[in-house]
Amino acid sequence: MVMSPELDRATVLGDEAAARGHLARICFKTGPPILTGVELEWTVHDAADPTRPVDRERLRQALGRHGPVTLDPTSPAHELRHGGTVTVEPGGQVEVSAPPRPSVAALLCATQADIDELRALLDAAGLVLGDTGMDPWRPPRPVVDTPRYRAMRRVFDRRGPAGRAMMYSTAGLQVCLDAGEPDQFAQRWATAHAVGPPLLAAFATADRHAGRSTGWVSARMAAWLAIDPARTRPVWSPAHADRDPVTAWTGYVLAAPLLCVRGDGPDWAPPEGVTFADWLAGALPRPPTTDDLEYHVSTLFPPVRPRGYLELRYLDAQPGREWTVPSAVLAALFAEPPTTGDALAAALPVADRWHAAARRGLAERPLATAATTLFDLALTALPGLDLPAGIHDQIHRAIRRHRAAAERGHR
Repeated sequence: MVMSPELDRATVLGDEAAARGHLARICFKTGPPILTGVELEWTVHDAADPTRPVDRERLRQALGRHGPVTLDPTSPAHELRHGGTVTVEPGGQVEVSAPPRPSVAALLCATQADIDELRALLDAAGLVLGDTGMDPWRPPRPVVDTPRYRAMRRVFDRRGPAGRAMMYSTAGLQVCLDAGEPDQFAQRWATAHAVGPPLLAAFATADRHAGRSTGWVSARMAAWLAIDPARTRPVWSPAHADRDPVTAWTGYVLAAPLLCVRGDGPDWAPPEGVTFADWLAGALPRPPTTDDLEYHVSTLFPPVRPRGYLELRYLDAQPGREWTVPSAVLAALFAEPPTTGDALAAALPVADRWHAAARRGLAERPLATAATTLFDLALTALPGLDLPAGIHDQIHRAIRRHRAAAERGHR
C-alpha cells in the first residue's frame, strides 16, 4: 500500500479546513491496488496452565531483542527474520505486523515464517499463542502500562467494562489492502465495509471469555462495538452509501472525542467530551498540530480505518495457520473490480448487521446466505492469486469447509 510522504508533523492546524486537508492527504492514497498486508494479534498463555497470568517480565525475556520499547525501553526492537515487527498490547497480547507485499503468496509464506519464529521464542519460555479472538480463560488484567493506555482506560471506564475487555483480553486479525485507483476507490471502500458482517460471522472464534460462555460468537467485536460509538462505529453504512469517503472520514475524525492528549507527565487523559473539532476551536491551552491529528486518528477504531490504505479490523484471531484463509478470501474478493462489485452486491443486504454478526454469527440466515456467496466468489477468484499449489489446495479446502458451514446456516 502507498505510504504517506514525510510531512512537517509540527505544523499548527489553524482551522477545520486545514485539518480536513491534512486528513485527505494522509488517509486516502489512491493508485494501483498492488500490495496486501496483515497484522496478527494473539493472547499469550502459560503452556502448562493457560489460566495463569503472564507478566511483563516474562514476556520481555521471551521476546528478547524483538521486544518493543513499550515493554523494555532498552530493547533494540529488531524485526523478525522476514520483516515482521513485534509489539505488545496492554493486556500482554503479542502482535506481528507484516510488511505489505505485492504477492499474496509471498505475504503468506513470509508472515508464517515470522509467526513460526515468534512461536519458537515463546516456546523456549514455556509460553504459547492463543487460538481465539478473546482470552477464554482469564479476566481482563493490565500487563503493559503507559500514559496512552492509562488515558484509554480512564476514558473507557466512563462507559462500562467493555473498554478493559477490549484492551486486555481481545486479539484480532487485520488485513490491509490498497485503496485502489480513483475510479475504483469508492467501490473498494464500500465493499471493505459491506463484507465485514458476513465474514465476521463466518470467522468468529471468540465465544468464551474468562472461563465462561459469553452468549456472543464474537465477544471481541461485541466489546469493540460497546466502547464508544463515536470512535468504533463503521464510517460507511448502506443508509449513507453515496457519501464521499473523504468527507465521511474527516467528519468522523473531527467529531470523535479525544482519547489522549500527550504531555510530559504521566497523565494524558483529556477533558471529558472534548472533540478534535473543539480542540481546533480553542478548547485546550495550545492549538493542535498535524502530529496531534495523526495521533488522534490512531485512537479511532472503526471496523475499516483508512491509513493511506484500507485497514480491515473486524476479524477475530484464528487458530494456527487458519489466519491465511480469511486473508486469502479478502485478497481474492479485491483482486479484480468485477469480483469486488459482485462481493458488494452480495453483502449489501447485510452490510449494517454488525451486532447480529457478533451475537449470532451464521445462525443469522441472511448473514449465512451472504457468506456463502462470498466464499463462492473467493473460490472462483482464488487461482488469480497465483498461490503455490500446496498453499492453494490448503486454502481452497479451508474455504470450502467454511462455505459448508455457511450453507448449513443458510438452510
